[in-house]
Amino acid sequence: MNWIRFSVIFCLLTFGFAFKQDGNHDETDCKTLITKSLKAIKDVKGLKYHLKITERSRKGSYNYYQSSVKFQKKPRKIYLYIKGIEVLWVEGTNKGKALVKPNSFPYFNLNLDPMGDLMRQDQHHTLNEMGYDYLANIIEYSANKMGDKFDDAFSLEGEEKINNRMCYKVIINNKNFGFTDYTVGENENITSIARKLFVSEYMILEKNRKFKDYFDILKKGEVIKVPTWYCKQVTLYLDKFYLVPISVKILDDVGLFEEYNYFFLQVNPKFEDAEFTSTYKDYKF
Repeated sequence: MNWIRFSVIFCLLTFGFAFKQDGNHDETDCKTLITKSLKAIKDVKGLKYHLKITERSRKGSYNYYQSSVKFQKKPRKIYLYIKGIEVLWVEGTNKGKALVKPNSFPYFNLNLDPMGDLMRQDQHHTLNEMGYDYLANIIEYSANKMGDKFDDAFSLEGEEKINNRMCYKVIINNKNFGFTDYTVGENENITSIARKLFVSEYMILEKNRKFKDYFDILKKGEVIKVPTWYCKQVTLYLDKFYLVPISVKILDDVGLFEEYNYFFLQVNPKFEDAEFTSTYKDYKF
């Protein structure tokens, strides 16, 4: 079912930031900029944007996706449109499953587990990583890990126009990035280990070729390879007006691992309640 191979994550993967009423910001140093951005995540209510995604597959090739996204934080609601595919997930409904309208066979709505193999196959992220806390937690963890050596890893590299927006350019260099042995504990799996260590579960899967997918059973005492940081380098472009990411580029020891570019971003837009229902006038469920 190739139609389901879309990515949602960091939808990076991505941050959620509160709307800044005063607009233009004058951030004097990198730590101030990062601190204000991380703090703003807690205030986000919703987002609307178009996302272009590049993710490396285990075969070494790249997968490219585009999606239109509506996101509400509390209660958590998500709507995605990907080339005729529609996905709707609403917290506390449909037994936790996503309602999916495919654009090919089978031509009927499906109820799929966001963590299941169909929605997760060859994906770096899942619906559960949307909302931007995921990436923010990783960056905050990295900053805390660096401690008073923050400036050794984080740097503000001026301003650039990216995706038609003026942005601050931030580089995060994890100079000690590499892979180390990890001994599997009781009832651990690839996802739980990645969350515990603030690293990429897809990167763990990619490095340990004996595993076919996320669902392979790990045995207590088994030794696997895990990254020492989420990645080797992050290039982060923060919109000067909103202080939100407009572009996130992530590299590991091989090269480009994943990249996310945001367009037409609306921060805290007003949604109709009906926009997170399958009967909404613009949807075709």
